[in-house]
Amino acid sequence: MEAEIAQLVTTGATTVVGLMATEAWTQLRSRLAGLLGRGRDAEEVSAELEEIRVELVRANGDTELVDDQTAEVRNRIRRALREDPQAAMEFRSLLVEFTKGTTNITVYNNTITGGTHHGNVFQVGRLGRNYQAPPPGSDTN
Repeated sequence: MEAEIAQLVTTGATTVVGLMATEAWTQLRSRLAGLLGRGRDAEEVSAELEEIRVELVRANGDTELVDDQTAEVRNRIRRALREDPQAAMEFRSLLVEFTKGTTNITVYNNTITGGTHHGNVFQVGRLGRNYQAPPPGSDTN
């Protein structure tokens, strides 16, 4: 069970950080603040989560800052789940609710040409429904 919670914390933190850049964040923030801030003022926790989001937006390619903010979210989730084991089910449900619409397939083509590029590229998504890319050179139109 401990390994399952650890996986939920890690996956959940990454998912939450990803959702911070979406329109769903406004709704998720207040619900997550209620979950993470049990025994504390939910508005205060919500403001703290918003500060993390602002830092992520400002990161502008600074992977160290993104990693630090993701670790902060992960630590907050871990503490909440340790203090209240029932919170794990609620947190899992929250993640499912806010990610259930992500099953649509969207195709992104990333191309980097010419020269050497330094930096990281992050792309988050899932391939589902047995999607297979067309063979190279095939006409997709």
